[in-house]
Amino acid sequence: MSSHVLLALPVASSAGFEGRSLALVVFLAFVAVSLLLCGLAAADQDDPEHFYAGGAALGPVGGGLAVAGDYVSAATLLSTTGSVALAGTDGILFACATVGSLILVMVVLARPLRREGVYTLGDFLTERLADRSVRTALGITALIVLFPLLVVQLSTSGKIMTAMFDLPPGALTGCTIASGALMVCYSAFGGMRGTGYIQILKTFVVLAVVLLLAGLVLERFGWSPGSLFDAAEQGSGRGDAYAAPGLQFGHDLTGRLDLIGFLMTLLLGAACMPHITMRLHPMRGTRSLRRAATWAVAPVALLCAGVVVIGFGAAALVGSELLLAADPGGNTALLMVTTALDPEAGGPRHSMLFAVVACAVFATTLSTVAGITLAAASTLARDFTLPWGTDAKGRRSMAGEVRLARCAVAAVGALAVFVSTQTYGRNPQVLLSFSFAAAASVLPPVLLYGIFRRGFTAAGVRWAVYGTLPLVAVLMAFSPAASGTPISLFPDRDFHWFPLQTPGFVTIPAGFALALLGSRPTRRTPGHRAPGSRPARWAAALPVSRERNTR
Repeated sequence: MSSHVLLALPVASSAGFEGRSLALVVFLAFVAVSLLLCGLAAADQDDPEHFYAGGAALGPVGGGLAVAGDYVSAATLLSTTGSVALAGTDGILFACATVGSLILVMVVLARPLRREGVYTLGDFLTERLADRSVRTALGITALIVLFPLLVVQLSTSGKIMTAMFDLPPGALTGCTIASGALMVCYSAFGGMRGTGYIQILKTFVVLAVVLLLAGLVLERFGWSPGSLFDAAEQGSGRGDAYAAPGLQFGHDLTGRLDLIGFLMTLLLGAACMPHITMRLHPMRGTRSLRRAATWAVAPVALLCAGVVVIGFGAAALVGSELLLAADPGGNTALLMVTTALDPEAGGPRHSMLFAVVACAVFATTLSTVAGITLAAASTLARDFTLPWGTDAKGRRSMAGEVRLARCAVAAVGALAVFVSTQTYGRNPQVLLSFSFAAAASVLPPVLLYGIFRRGFTAAGVRWAVYGTLPLVAVLMAFSPAASGTPISLFPDRDFHWFPLQTPGFVTIPAGFALALLGSRPTRRTPGHRAPGSRPARWAAALPVSRERNTR
């Protein structure tokens, strides 16, 4: 999970323009290449199958790399680096949970989720449970999960662009709008295939930059991981506690529960994000799926290992005092260690290395928001009964559905830009915590029970969705993430009574329990299936060729 990126990094004189010139060149090159890829992918995007499931054309290697690109967000780069730098072992646990979550996706969920004619989680569970009522419930969940994540990532991209080009604070709104415009273009015209190409490009760029930084850090310490860790331990100012878990949330009972809940939320929430599962539906063949899993997990594991090394480098070369002074959450550690690795540049604005890293972070945020926007728009177009683009009998043509999806992309993008411009100066950690907690508390129960548990019903889905989401919202609103601490959403007020910063320790078991309770067999339970029985055919779950003619 990521937070805002500090703009007030040390400023050098404006005499040199090498860093900014390189930043501009790299930025324009990335935008040009990504727009070209989206243009090439847009040639056959008037068919819903191509627009929603064009990722099948990427093949197992491209599909795996696209999943890795969707999975790596600014959170992986910024927050995890800061957590390693400031909290030591806790940050390592967060990096391991990130890799473990992707393994969970590719090993447990990928094979059952691959279905022809299935484009969203609502499509999948409608077919699985033979009940159309789950569409709306899953659609609401997907939007609640994705929109806060989109707002935070979009806000981060605007701030990174402002810092990258050394623009005044007043340019922040314009940079956010520009990022939103690029995001809409990628999603509306590229579809699943176009955004997949962008994710592949981003995976190579970000992995190369992270490995470069990790190599520079290790080179500073004679390529000795032990020497690096000793220097990081000393720079952290925490002594031996740096090597033990508990620095992030505390060593008391509340802190331990918070750490367990956070790891549960990260492990399950990231695994079931709708923009990640959407990439799994078009995959075909068991052998291809195994290859895709390898190409998805390996880059993310390598990147997380590099992030851990960079985090140790930030603690050793910058020190915890400067990191905390810049951002209490440590989210500027990646950029600050970049400046420390290039001291002869005279400041970040002159540093070639800083320009390259900033461009890589911007590419990460921009491609991530494109994938999230496409998933949110697909949910609007598929899982909600919208009247636009239908004929007198309520049917929608194939081209009409794609037009509706593109209009949904524009609407989601415009709303996200507006909300992100209204949240400047606030720590968005509460939005990220809510997004991941909602995903971890609702989606794993309904997916795992829907796939593996006989007798699970649509009523169980509704109980999990409409019972757990309000619980997550209430606990987050009255948690330390919302008020009572210097990094809260409202740091000057204190109205929290729930002690945990992340409610996953409570809401994840509650989601599983509510899904079970809602699926208790009764005579009037709609959609209930006897053990061993097959679901009845349902009009909304027909194969894609028939479904497109009826929508």
